[in-house]
Amino acid sequence: MPDLRALALGAGAWTGALLVLVLPGRLALAAVLAVAVAVGALVLRRVVVPAWLGPLAALLAVAGVAALHQTLVATSPLGPLADEGAVVTLRLELTSDVRVVAGQYGDLQVAQARVSRVEGRGRAWALRAPVVLMAGADWPRLALGTSFETSARLVPAEDDVAAMVRPVGEPRVVAEPDVWWDAAAAVRRSVRAAVAGRDADARELVPALVVGDDGGLDPALADDFRTTGLTHLLAVSGTNLTLVVGFVIVLGRWLGVRGRWLHVLAGLGIAGFVMTARAEPSVVRAAAMGTVALVGMGRNGRSRGTRGLGVAVLGLLLVWPRLAVTAGFALSVLATAGILLLAPVWRDALMRWCPRWVAEAVSVPLAAQVACTPVVAALSGQVSLVAVAANLLAAPAVAPATVLGLTGGLVGLAGAPLGVVVAAPAAWSAGWIITVARWGAGVPTAAVDWGTGPVPLVVLTLACLASVPLAPRLLRRPGSALACTGLLVVVMLVRPPVPGWPPDGWVLAMCDVGQGDGLVLRAGPHAAVVVDTGPDPETMDSCLDRLEVSAVPLLVLTHFHADHVDGIAGVLDGRQVGAVEATSLHDPAVGVHEVETVLGHEAGLPAYGETRQVGAVTLQALWPKPGSRAGGAGESAPNNSSVVLLAEVGGVRILLTGDVEPSAQSALQRDLAGLQVDVLKVPHHGSRHQDLEWLTSLGARVALVSVGEGNDYGHPAPDLLAALSAAGMRVWRTDLAGDVVVVVREGEVGVVARR
Repeated sequence: MPDLRALALGAGAWTGALLVLVLPGRLALAAVLAVAVAVGALVLRRVVVPAWLGPLAALLAVAGVAALHQTLVATSPLGPLADEGAVVTLRLELTSDVRVVAGQYGDLQVAQARVSRVEGRGRAWALRAPVVLMAGADWPRLALGTSFETSARLVPAEDDVAAMVRPVGEPRVVAEPDVWWDAAAAVRRSVRAAVAGRDADARELVPALVVGDDGGLDPALADDFRTTGLTHLLAVSGTNLTLVVGFVIVLGRWLGVRGRWLHVLAGLGIAGFVMTARAEPSVVRAAAMGTVALVGMGRNGRSRGTRGLGVAVLGLLLVWPRLAVTAGFALSVLATAGILLLAPVWRDALMRWCPRWVAEAVSVPLAAQVACTPVVAALSGQVSLVAVAANLLAAPAVAPATVLGLTGGLVGLAGAPLGVVVAAPAAWSAGWIITVARWGAGVPTAAVDWGTGPVPLVVLTLACLASVPLAPRLLRRPGSALACTGLLVVVMLVRPPVPGWPPDGWVLAMCDVGQGDGLVLRAGPHAAVVVDTGPDPETMDSCLDRLEVSAVPLLVLTHFHADHVDGIAGVLDGRQVGAVEATSLHDPAVGVHEVETVLGHEAGLPAYGETRQVGAVTLQALWPKPGSRAGGAGESAPNNSSVVLLAEVGGVRILLTGDVEPSAQSALQRDLAGLQVDVLKVPHHGSRHQDLEWLTSLGARVALVSVGEGNDYGHPAPDLLAALSAAGMRVWRTDLAGDVVVVVREGEVGVVARR
């Protein structure tokens, strides 16, 4: 039987962290005290047994640590200095690898670091505070574990980070990384080198499987992994550690290691895995869950595994309380709990009519999926139907890909050619996993849209809880089990229609792609001109699926910022795509590279001023003018080089403005005096930087704002919305309305929102 006392211990610890991290300070204190008093009173009155004092103690301990962490960050001298935007001299140590991300004005190097000394405003402090380092692409790239000094501007930050650090000077290295970091980096490089000559996707997937290094993975492939519930293979997870350490234990037994020395060997394997994958909180969390899984596989595994899970949750949260509010922690704990608590019962039910190996192969991914489904739906708004099947098909290839990939990397340290030979089966296995992911993502109904509101999530959670007692009854009989499986297959293979969608008479759709742009002009039955693709392939693909678009005769990318081009793979997925055009300014380079990688060639240029017909769409490119370089102080050159289009569909005149900023808008007003339209796509997601005189002079009846819910930019600006409304425009926003569709019915223009 599972040890529920230990699980209660972990639950108490998790509750304590959530109370402190989610609630405001005084309310959190009141909530913690109320829980303590309530539990104490119930124990004194013998309503509950004294064993409840254990979870209460865990709650109080973790709540205290979380409060202490918050206090240390809040009282750090870095906070006031950051509020002033002070330029200071810092001594830091990098605590994570450097990642290159796309910023608004170019690539940025981002890494976590720890500050040990700060000098500024005529004072000096010795401290120990976490920060986030954000440097330009040309700043020297430093290795994990490097200690250095630099001059930097401090910027306010949130959560458990004391400040953002923006270097203004070159770094001066104080201490090189310790030898173990160099050794771990050498192993990671060797793993990559061992598969460097393989297929592009396979050579990126093997390092992801071995040590979570997915930096070069094709975004479209990563999207397929998300759709099919295989994302856990791309990050450091308990599965990685279980396979690696399990292999080390088997190898040790083969070499004659026994007794306590076998435990020592397992401990060394765990430590080596953590160092190689990077000793960050998420990696240590994955290692802890993997260790729990290893314990659960041994004698009396269900009882010992649940005890290990409770202790692991308590230990992790005592060290890193902020893990309690991370999605990775929740998914990892829930998946492990599902495997320990549900899988054995469901396996035994299936064993009534099928072999044990089949029962275990089905019950483990099914239990993990049911346990994690509410959290996954809250994050993605979808429920995967193909996840269990995809995990079943991929499972046989995961172990050889992981173990042989790591072995090839280790052998490659001694001799690179031999490492390539050893890692070859790992690349072949990775190829099979890729095939499964792409097949699963291509299933007509691989996932269903669910929603992230409280009502849908409560309903889904109740359904998952109901499956706990119902599943064994269904699985123990072959008839009911096979009938449910057949029904699931039919649902996956036949795409259900969305009632009333797309609306009759639609001419323009503004897809809800989050913080980005993705617009669709109806060119004919199942055909459309697409303008920008949003930041996420899956979201853009889903929107086009809902609109029943199977052909895209023209794709226009207004400019190369990630929120306009990173979803391009979703447009190409399963559709006939004709010409692809983009702005002439190839900046930022990362966006250009993303587009050219997906297309396999450069995008063409729209013909300025030329009016052309694409199906039912009449299109004219109004901006940028050849040779023009509009740009005011502090404005973005890529934004001001956005392609601006005037379209007409079904008699409706539509102005699509990309992200042009005030100087470019003023130039358009001068060039196009008296321009009148029916529908305006508001520039730059409703930023406050607008030429309001021009926008309000266009005479539009409908203004569309494509914006992400809860974005950090303050989009859309309230003053802008007020000005547009005062000019007679009805404003529609994707963050509030979801997909927004402009329709023409009986000669009148209207709007239909999916929400």
